[in-house]
This record gives sequence, structure tokens and C-alpha cells, in this order.
Amino acid sequence: MQKRNASVAIVGAGDFIGAAIARRFAAEGYDVHGGRRQGDRLKGLEEEIAAGGGRFAGHTLDARSEDGITGFLDAVEASSPLEAVIFNVGANVSFPLLETTDRVFRKVWEMACYAGFLTGREAARRMLPRARGSIFFTGATASMRGGSGYAAFAAAKAGLRATAQSMARELGPKNIHVAHLVIDSGVDTAFVRERFAARSGNADPEPGILMEPDSIACSYWMLHNQTRDGWTHELDLRPYGETW
Repeated sequence: MQKRNASVAIVGAGDFIGAAIARRFAAEGYDVHGGRRQGDRLKGLEEEIAAGGGRFAGHTLDARSEDGITGFLDAVEASSPLEAVIFNVGANVSFPLLETTDRVFRKVWEMACYAGFLTGREAARRMLPRARGSIFFTGATASMRGGSGYAAFAAAKAGLRATAQSMARELGPKNIHVAHLVIDSGVDTAFVRERFAARSGNADPEPGILMEPDSIACSYWMLHNQTRDGWTHELDLRPYGETW
């Protein structure tokens, strides 16, 4: 493993996609930092990556807090220059329209859209003086179309996508690569398998029906290594069994 004097920050370092991204970038020699609401839950990932010779630090972070995002990215910069930031906050909830309270709508927007704006802005502030860096956003099917029962989630994810587009147009000429990834699939987790079984009656879907977190992490790594004459801004990922 080639150790790099550079950091990667993951906002929304959950147990699946976020953890897989952390493992991948740590395996490539980066100093990886992950933030989530319950930072103590990152201890196991920190130990796992360290056992493999990598570097990972977990942080407790409320991504909806401007001070929280600023403090988190300052801590990352203190370890080594920030080279990539991945915004991976989910906030996927489903409520019928008449049961979607103003509190629910506002909270989902804060988590999935506003927090992405804060993350992207603060990442850019730290990258622009060096004129390089990657800022990536995890999107979803709801980024592209609103489904029944997903008014709050779709509004937030569509807003995040538009924010990413604006950032890409502004920051691309300054050598900052901004990309938005549409994850159009259920990710292979115990929770998703339970939902899949309840819907289909099949508790063991065939390989390739659900998306592996490691496959998503590979796409982030690929995007980070693109040359600026062929940058991808939007990448949609789905297994062969997903209808679209």
C-alpha cells in the first residue's frame, strides 16, 4: 500500500456504502475520516482498517450543523490535505402525503439536501486554494423522479442533484471534480433483504439483484481517478435485475 499525504472525508459514514468507500480509499493509502451521528459506532471499522494497515478515524457529526461540518473538515485538514469529500447521507423515509408533517419534510430536506450544500461549500473552501479535489454526492432513484409516498425524500434528493450540478459548473473550471451518483437499487443489507423477501416471497435473491456496497465504492474510486478532460458528472448505477 502506497501511503499518501492526503485525506478523504466521508459525511454519512454508515455501515454499508460509507464503510465500503472508507475501506477502498484506505486500501489505496489515503488518510480516511468518517463522520456520522453516532461516531462511536465507527470504532469497529477503525479497528478493521487499522488491522489491514490503513488509516481511518471516526467522528461524531451532525451533518445539518454548519459548525459541525466546519469542525469536521478542519480536523481532516489538520491530518493531511483534503483531496476528496463524499456526501453519503441517506434520509430515505416513506410517508403518505397527508401524513407527511412539516417537521418530517423539513428534517429530510435538512439531512439530504441542506447538509449536502454545507458539505460541498466547505469542501470547496478548502480545496480551491490548492486548485484540485473531488466532491461526490450519493443520490438515489428519488433524485430523478418522485415516487408515491416519497414527496419529502424526492424533494430533498432532487435538490441535492441540482446543487451538485451548479457546483460542477462553477468549480469544474477551477479543477474541482464534482459528481453525483444515482444509486438506483436496493443495497444488499439485512434490512433490504427482509423487505425484498416480504415483497417477493424470496428470502435469498440471486446474485446481482441487489447492489453490493463494494461495487458502489469501486465507482467512487474510478471517478476520483478520472482525468479532467473526461470527467463524469452524473453516474447512475443499478444491477441488471433493476427495472428502469
